[in-house]
Amino acid sequence: MQKRPISLVCIALFLFAPQLISLGWAQTDPFFKGKTIRIMVGSTAGGFYDRWARLFARYMGKYIPGQPEIIAQNMPGAGSVIATNHVFNVGKPDGLTLAMPLNSVYVDQLVGRKEVQFDLRKFRWIGSPAVESTIMYMRADTPYRSVTDIIKAKEPPKCGATGTASADYILSRVLEETVGAKINTVLGYPGGSEIDIAVEKGEVVCRAHSTSAHFGREPFDTWHKKGFDRHIVQTSNKRDSRAADVPTTHEIFEEYKVPANSRRVAQIVLAAGDFGRPMIVTPGTPPERVKILRDAYVKTLDDPEVLAETKKARMDVEPTSGEELESLVKEIFDSPPEVIERVKKILGN
Repeated sequence: MQKRPISLVCIALFLFAPQLISLGWAQTDPFFKGKTIRIMVGSTAGGFYDRWARLFARYMGKYIPGQPEIIAQNMPGAGSVIATNHVFNVGKPDGLTLAMPLNSVYVDQLVGRKEVQFDLRKFRWIGSPAVESTIMYMRADTPYRSVTDIIKAKEPPKCGATGTASADYILSRVLEETVGAKINTVLGYPGGSEIDIAVEKGEVVCRAHSTSAHFGREPFDTWHKKGFDRHIVQTSNKRDSRAADVPTTHEIFEEYKVPANSRRVAQIVLAAGDFGRPMIVTPGTPPERVKILRDAYVKTLDDPEVLAETKKARMDVEPTSGEELESLVKEIFDSPPEVIERVKKILGN
């Protein structure tokens, strides 16, 4: 009499096991299996953000359980604010929507731009492949050979920029605020490649962008051979070996005796380089999936094929963890109110 119920239970389990599995009772497949991850790139195709995104799209999936397909999708505009807004407000908190915004996008939120519809403190940060310094280049046929020349100029040089959070705009404003080097910035270019074309056409004569990109791809290789451009200033604490004759902002501040409080404000404004080329995922993504993505990110940057490809493409690899990026975000947004007000003043808000 006691064996009969047990037998019935066994028969029931045998008969209904497929249904139980389909309901997830015995689910063993990884969440990401059969899924597609999208990396929303906040700039146009061809630049270093786009190149990094497509590199991760090719390699990162094999380090994620279930080996999902990964697609890089460009969504340029407003210094990557459009892409960041999209991921924050449209992306589901499931780990399938990533973004690579400009490293300076924090500035737009910090100064309270009305276009910002996101909170960077709520994103989960996956990592960055490299720390990035900024270098300002100028057409060689202009009279501006140094920051001093810009300070003394009767007519300021005209530089191109994608938006108010771009390195172009930020460095220009810092130089004007700290040492009086006025630069006329033309906003609205969809991406860096379009600014470079505008420089070639003479629409603008200068741009500031990452040092690694400037010494890592065309048209700059050809420009350097032809003597088309010259370098004005770089933002790193020490001179990059590829630009050993170019002064740093630190040296410029020393030369013009910029006060300590102004330097602290400039440090926050120029912190974009510490973010490198960051990758973020939608707020609310489960911690276990964030960990999977972070682990896959680290493994991708250790992959011999990836390292060989980055070396050939002259893409610097100096990774920063997601945890470190989240700490940097917190540090910036916890700045004293008086510092934030100075930042707003510098950036014209």
